[in-house]
Amino acid sequence: MAINMTDPTTKFMRKGEMTRAAILDVALDLASRDGLEGLTIGLLADRMNMSKSGVFAHFGSREDLQIEVVKLYHHYFEQEVFYPSMKEPRGLPRLQAMFARWIRRVSVEIASGCIYISGAVEYDDRPGAIREELAGMVRAWKNALHRCVVQSVDMGHLGVGTDPDQLVFEIYGLILALHHDARFLKLPGSVERAEVGFERLINTYQNRQQVAISRPLAKQNLKSTVRKTA
Repeated sequence: MAINMTDPTTKFMRKGEMTRAAILDVALDLASRDGLEGLTIGLLADRMNMSKSGVFAHFGSREDLQIEVVKLYHHYFEQEVFYPSMKEPRGLPRLQAMFARWIRRVSVEIASGCIYISGAVEYDDRPGAIREELAGMVRAWKNALHRCVVQSVDMGHLGVGTDPDQLVFEIYGLILALHHDARFLKLPGSVERAEVGFERLINTYQNRQQVAISRPLAKQNLKSTVRKTA
């Protein structure tokens, strides 16, 4: 995402801040395409028409640059998915908005790539600051989904027997399957399948409310029948 030079806040930025922001935008584009490990100071300097020392002047190390790229990606994710969804009513409407905006973002990332998912592959067995930064951001997003599911149960939008951890796991699984089928296998209709899967998933958890109510009633009816036939 390029810097908007018409933004009134941009003209108040110092030249160094504007250069740093421009470097990060290009770095995010490169990391989305080639992964965080594919991001090098030399490649970035070439894309920016700068010297390596010029790039290093804005970031202490390659790892610092990679961490700042992860933070920038998380910032964009929050701005596009999380914060707009928080304006929706609490409970299921908010959860549905989160998933809809998440799907919309993923449909764009099919062509570029998702830092969360590619980063998980790159750093799943590599301890360090980058892994911790990535893992912390993914946990924060999953926690937001978890809170939303709990609210949905509390407000009666989902069944009382809903396991929030399980539902979040299944929702996340739909996104991972979408990335795999759409980006790796190039299968058409993958976005629509993910949307149908989410709708079916929510219906299942809504029906658990009815199941929880019907079971005691069934036992009651059974006892009445036994008493009548006794």
